[in-house]
Amino acid sequence: MGIMLKKPEHVAGSAAPAILIGLFVAFGGVLFGYDTGTIGGILAMPYWRETFSTGYINTEDNLPDVSPSQSSTIVSLLSAGTFFGALTAAPLADLMGRRLGMIVSTGVFTLGVILQTAATAIPLFVAGRFWAGFGVGLISAIIPLYQSETAPKWIRGAVVGCYQLAITIGLLIAAIVDNSSKDRDDTGSYRIPIAVQFAWSIIMVVGMLVLPETPRYFIKVGKNEQAAKALSRLRRLDVDHPALVEELAEIQANHQYELSLGKSSYIDCFKGTVGKRLATGCLLQSLQQLTGVNFIFYYGTSFFKNSGIQNGFTISIITGVINVCSTLPGLYLVEKWGRRPLLLFGAVGMFVCQYIVAIAGTVDPDNKATNQVLIAFVCIYIFFFASSWGPVAWVVTGELFPLKSRAKCLSMTTASNWLLNWAIAYSTPYMVNDGPGNANLQSKVFFVWGGFCLICCFFVWGLIYETKGLSLEQVDELYSKCTKAWKSKAFRPTVSYAEVQEARGSVGGRHASLADIEADVGRKRSVAHVEGGQGGYGGEKAAYEV
Repeated sequence: MGIMLKKPEHVAGSAAPAILIGLFVAFGGVLFGYDTGTIGGILAMPYWRETFSTGYINTEDNLPDVSPSQSSTIVSLLSAGTFFGALTAAPLADLMGRRLGMIVSTGVFTLGVILQTAATAIPLFVAGRFWAGFGVGLISAIIPLYQSETAPKWIRGAVVGCYQLAITIGLLIAAIVDNSSKDRDDTGSYRIPIAVQFAWSIIMVVGMLVLPETPRYFIKVGKNEQAAKALSRLRRLDVDHPALVEELAEIQANHQYELSLGKSSYIDCFKGTVGKRLATGCLLQSLQQLTGVNFIFYYGTSFFKNSGIQNGFTISIITGVINVCSTLPGLYLVEKWGRRPLLLFGAVGMFVCQYIVAIAGTVDPDNKATNQVLIAFVCIYIFFFASSWGPVAWVVTGELFPLKSRAKCLSMTTASNWLLNWAIAYSTPYMVNDGPGNANLQSKVFFVWGGFCLICCFFVWGLIYETKGLSLEQVDELYSKCTKAWKSKAFRPTVSYAEVQEARGSVGGRHASLADIEADVGRKRSVAHVEGGQGGYGGEKAAYEV
């Protein structure tokens, strides 16, 4: 095996259009990352603190500020909006399509930016935070959906992972813009960082106006001719090319097979293997937040200052650069190592770093050398997160679900991410700060995040299936045959859903198992082999049984 990611020789057409489209769509992550990253710096700006203060005086510097409860509300309202936005993404993406859904989502986000830019008091500012969050929630569920349904299987992980790369770029740009405007003594100190987001919205909308809808969405709504044209554009093949016809037929047959097993209502998302996959996706996205990464990016500036590191803005830019650069090896390793090994690698590394930070910050918090250790291992922790759990959580959830329920399930897994995001954003000031009613954990909060990183290790081992190199339809076969996640690496797909659809009538219709239908297909192939006197498949037994 070479070190480069190359298109398999037997794959017809070009992967370039689908990859480039997936990379552009990933730009929506900049909206996500920038909006979540900019608030930490804004909360520390002297002019913003004085303008939005309702009389509270910060005991650290004796200057006007918002209270800890107001700070929690301001930061967490975006996460609350994203939670409801993510849940709304499913009906929007199924009703209007993935492409138009992203355009509408960007419009909602822009409304929130307008309100925040105009605000001079907390009520309008938090209203803007909510609507911006609602738009980000919509976008954060639809983008991985669009990418997964268009990217070639051999590089799907890297393409979907670029969504996380865009998020990290957004976080870095936010830190740089905040640092550039923080010393202004006018409303431009906070309005400039907020208004920059209009540029992201314009780029996103203009691009989506010319991009195609996903072929799988057209299949879902019964527009097979348009699906063929969309797939032709993505693969750069004629609509009557055998490879394109075969791929389209397999998508159609898989969708029909899944529909024959049951409905695609929200209740059905919790049943059978789909329910197992939904639980896996929700836990994965929740644990991604519980590793503590957003503590660094939401409250990093304030935390580093309280730890005796005066130039918190500079530290935030450094962590942002590390976040971006560390995501790049993850995009490569997700296809070379696979999903399971990379997630395990990240969980172990994060666990070690979190506990070193917690112990060092607790034993001697006022020592300059201790502060340097704290910064160093926070940066190493960011490397482990950004190269593993950051991108791979989006990759795995984007490829887990069957077409009939993909939008619904993906919206719920994304909502789980944002629910925990909100809980952490709201509770962190009370956990870290001193004063009445606060836990005053300071660096000891890293014991909490480290504990969850240890849980991540067991979770990956027991529940994450290896889906590297499988088409979205083959992932359905994986879950129907393999009952143990740690055995999934040995799985090899053997089912053609087009043949399954043809064979169902002779083996019990909709009540027959996939294994029974596959056995019948094998017997027919064996007969054809004997009668034709030709070498070939010969009805050989399934390559993987559990």
